[in-house]
Amino acid sequence: MLKKTAAVSATLVALTTLAACGGSSSGGGTTSAGGGGKVAVVASFYPLQYAAQRVGGDAVSVTNLTKPGAEPHDLELSPKDVAAVADAGLVVYLSGFQPAVDEAVKTQAAGTAFDAAGSARLDLEGVEEEHEGEAHEGEEEHSATDPHFWLDPTRLADVGDALAARLGQADPAQAATFTANAAALRKDLEALDGEMKAGLATCTNKDVVTSHQAFGYLAQRYGLTQVGITGLSPEAEPDAKTIAKVTDFVRANDVTTIYYETLVSPAVAKTVASETGAKTAVLDPIEGISDASAAQDYLGVMRANLAALRAGQPCS
Repeated sequence: MLKKTAAVSATLVALTTLAACGGSSSGGGTTSAGGGGKVAVVASFYPLQYAAQRVGGDAVSVTNLTKPGAEPHDLELSPKDVAAVADAGLVVYLSGFQPAVDEAVKTQAAGTAFDAAGSARLDLEGVEEEHEGEAHEGEEEHSATDPHFWLDPTRLADVGDALAARLGQADPAQAATFTANAAALRKDLEALDGEMKAGLATCTNKDVVTSHQAFGYLAQRYGLTQVGITGLSPEAEPDAKTIAKVTDFVRANDVTTIYYETLVSPAVAKTVASETGAKTAVLDPIEGISDASAAQDYLGVMRANLAALRAGQPCS
């Protein structure tokens, strides 16, 4: 299970008075912090940053709480981060995904936040592991809501539309611009969706074996079946029994490719691949963009994912 450190709580308490004195007004929603009268938007991780930049355009200034190359699930906030949340004209986040951000929003930005969960249609569940002891004794599994909605482009388009409406409340003078920008984003995402559908329709193997269960929405959208070596938490380490089970599945179902991610160690995927004779390839959950990413924006990385899947499944 994803855990929030006690240090975050202490930081929030310490900064409550500071934010109240130095933060922007909670009523207006715009702030000079972005420069030129722009709405200062704080996004909690990359897909929401991308949506905010596309929808907000030149009328917003967007910063990302999750640094490039960092894994966002267990993000910890510095005092500077918490101050940025308090000062923002709008905080764009996904409730339940980053506990430290949830708490910062609750205490510092309850009236200036946009929760993407409301429009993302989070209707898939995955497995979340919790381990105890050095040898993972007392291992437990339970179901949890899959947060990775953005790997279905149509869901990201819905979030873009809802974000446009919320930005319009923050800056009514730019409401029409936000709506138009969201429409342009939707057009791009629907074009991508069409490419994904066509490109994955002819795959000879529909079983996609991944290092962790980040690809449920992508699999559901395009008629694939996700088999995660670990659950929703990318830092979980599978035990020998789990690896053996996945290895047996790979052999029995003629799986030729095991996918790993840019922000997580490939060791587990490579272990399964070496035991089965399968190859490995990168499938990016697009939780962040770094120098290791196949492209420098969401659309580019999704198209790289499409190419990887077409080669690995394979598709004619």
